[in-house]
Amino acid sequence: MEDSEVQYATVVFKNKRPPRPKKEEEVVYDEVKKTNQTSQQTFDTNGLLSDMEAERRHWYQKFACCFGSLCVILVMMIIGVSVYFVFQHRSDEQQLIQLRTNQTFLLEENINLTRDNNKLSSDFTIQVYNLTQQKQNLTEEISQVKKTNQELQTDKETLTRQIETMKKTWKEQKLRIINEYCHRRNNERSSSCQNGWTHCQSSCYAVNNAGPPKGKTWTEAQEDCKGKTSHLAVVGSEEKKLFLDNTSWNANGITGYWIGLRAEGRRWKWINGSDLTHQVWIKQPATDGQCVTSLQNREWTSVRCTEKNAWICEKKALSV
Repeated sequence: MEDSEVQYATVVFKNKRPPRPKKEEEVVYDEVKKTNQTSQQTFDTNGLLSDMEAERRHWYQKFACCFGSLCVILVMMIIGVSVYFVFQHRSDEQQLIQLRTNQTFLLEENINLTRDNNKLSSDFTIQVYNLTQQKQNLTEEISQVKKTNQELQTDKETLTRQIETMKKTWKEQKLRIINEYCHRRNNERSSSCQNGWTHCQSSCYAVNNAGPPKGKTWTEAQEDCKGKTSHLAVVGSEEKKLFLDNTSWNANGITGYWIGLRAEGRRWKWINGSDLTHQVWIKQPATDGQCVTSLQNREWTSVRCTEKNAWICEKKALSV
């Protein structure tokens, strides 16, 4: 140990690859025994350098193997990811197509539903309007029916009162007719004519033999007959004419009895509207404003309707 002297040497390993940024050269320190023999020192140095070079190459090979493995793994991962994304993209495209199809179908369905909804809304609005109009019409009809019902009720009450009045009047008339027609004496049968009326065939006649002061015009005489539910005498047969002639008494200064015959439109007409069929009964022509009188033992005479004369009324006889 005394003969040898320890010296330190600096060994620099240079990388064949390009230096990385911001990395300094690696410095390795090692102890080297310095001998007096120069040849031994050179041999030892060369051997150490060869071992270090081999070890460094071995590490390079490991590093290269690891790096290659990493690259292969990375490439496989990239390929796998690419394949995954390709299939995923295809699946997404199919899903997108399906979604678009579904969207189109849903849009069409939405359009149809919207159209149906609008139609239903329109129909509902129309139906509501129609029902409102019907309700209004029914309300008006109900009001009208109530009003009509009230009017009918009023008419019913009025008719009821009229019926009661008519019943009362009819009862009074019936009693009066019974008193007038059924005046029995000594078990005599009731007459077909009222008291004071003369029966001939199917009619009853009342001879009003009022003198000149109490005479009436043809129109006044007809009104008097109406008051007795009768009319001026109408003659349709020779028997009735003979009866009237015999009852037209010539007394109290009477110049004639009005009968229901007068001139209308230059024709002789009876008061019932029929024409005179026996023109020989009166020889004078029909002149408007002229009426006919009857008098016993004298032919029928045409005189002014405004003259005052007696008159004969006629009405239907009762069947007994």
